[in-house]
Amino acid sequence: MAEVKHFGEVVRIETGKVYVRITVNSACSECHARGVCGVGESADKIVEVDVADASQYNVGEEVEVALQSRSMGTKSVVMAYVLPFLVLTLLMVGALMVGLSEGMAVLAGIGGIALYYFVLYFTQDKVKNIIKFIIIKQTK
Repeated sequence: MAEVKHFGEVVRIETGKVYVRITVNSACSECHARGVCGVGESADKIVEVDVADASQYNVGEEVEVALQSRSMGTKSVVMAYVLPFLVLTLLMVGALMVGLSEGMAVLAGIGGIALYYFVLYFTQDKVKNIIKFIIIKQTK
């Protein structure tokens, strides 16, 4: 798996933290047919990076952010896509096995995913300890 790196701009500085705006492109954004298809998208994200000395960075400065280790990229994918898929699948199959209608099984699956992301949102402080970014100062 390739190392995940993004160029971005420092937008805010706090004691021990630097906030960097990065543009995340979907896989479609690199496709030659994206203009015709209309599916390709990109979005700005703010990444919080813990640093020892935030005073060495300036708002507006271009920097590069990367995951602290390659295994963190895998953990991110598992938490964001694999686990919700398993929750959806298990709840839908389980609901069908106990005799619920297909519509109720779908609602159970969607409810399970909503609950999963709700729990993930409220445990984001623990997730921040698992998924850490580093900042790389750009030299000119």
